[in-house]
Amino acid sequence: MNTPTRLFLTVCTVAAIAAEPSARLPQGKPSEVGLRADTLDRIDAAVNAEIEKGQLPGAVVLVARRGKIVFRRAYGLRARQPAEERMTVDTLFDLASLTKPIATAASIALLLEEKKLRLMDKIESHWPEFGKEGKASITLEQLLLHTGGLIADNPLEDYRDGRQKALERICLLKPLADPGKQFKYSDVGYIVLGELVERVGGETLDGFARKRLFEPLGLRETGFRPNQDLAKRAAPTEKRGDVWLRGEVHDPRAHLLGGVAGHAGLFSTADDLAVFAQMLLNGGTYHGRRILKEQTVRLITAPRRVPQGQRTLGWDARTVFSSNRGEGFSEKSFGHTGFTGTSIWIDPERQTTVIFLSNRVHPNGQGQINRLRGRVASLVAASIEKTSE
Repeated sequence: MNTPTRLFLTVCTVAAIAAEPSARLPQGKPSEVGLRADTLDRIDAAVNAEIEKGQLPGAVVLVARRGKIVFRRAYGLRARQPAEERMTVDTLFDLASLTKPIATAASIALLLEEKKLRLMDKIESHWPEFGKEGKASITLEQLLLHTGGLIADNPLEDYRDGRQKALERICLLKPLADPGKQFKYSDVGYIVLGELVERVGGETLDGFARKRLFEPLGLRETGFRPNQDLAKRAAPTEKRGDVWLRGEVHDPRAHLLGGVAGHAGLFSTADDLAVFAQMLLNGGTYHGRRILKEQTVRLITAPRRVPQGQRTLGWDARTVFSSNRGEGFSEKSFGHTGFTGTSIWIDPERQTTVIFLSNRVHPNGQGQINRLRGRVASLVAASIEKTSE
């Protein structure tokens, strides 16, 4: 390669890098954003106590406020077996059900903006086969809110003959309740929504979310089916057969669907998730790039009444599944958890994000961290200086 050509490629590479937004929030001190460092430091004892009890091998906790990361720490181990490895702040985690709001609901939001979907659309209007067995009246809004009346999970055997057969069997399911009458957290509903993104958006869920959400945000460590380099930094979960799952989805239905599904399959790091949360707190923008319209962010994050609680269009607000909200955050706050041991809580009123990432299912699926996630969030809320609220 001659010198002018090499110089041209170098300039182009630098320009391309410069065009990408930073994939990290800036660092700051707790005092700069109205947080008490001594209260945040109590997170150490809370997490380490549960690690010593064997409830989780390790964790990464990140706290951001007013656009700055003010607390980011790794605890314990990311792997106990087959060999011990220490946890690091850049560990990649299987997000499990955080896939629902971050990939699926956010992709649906983009399609709503483009008027390719409407909240009151019946799913069968875009996927006629879905309307069988009494499901013709189920709407997009109801699936986003988990009030469509669908079963939580259909049998794993329904997925063993490939993706197409699995979707056909979902179409043959009968609802458990009339649409809108019952809140029933449903993986099936979000599998349907993931398929809807593909049918209406013209691209698979992973491709759509990557091109329309993650790449514009500069998130290079967020996506489905991580490559080998990223997988080396992944926190292992459990064994499937004789193989430790590392960078491969833990959820068995998502696995049988090829690693990409509307309910599970997404991987990410704490730093990447902080950027996504900040985009929402910014009203849909990050580093000058608009990802979602401000009115769309308000639409998908505003708490809505559902039977026995409150949800948003993709996120939890206050239900039996919101133990990770802790005490002290505003009624406008929202978040979500993941079965593998992940969670995020976001408070627009206090401009605060709490990210808790663990692989509590490693190595034997027995870890319990619901109280810990809530304790961490409560400490963060308690650290907010009253004069800074």
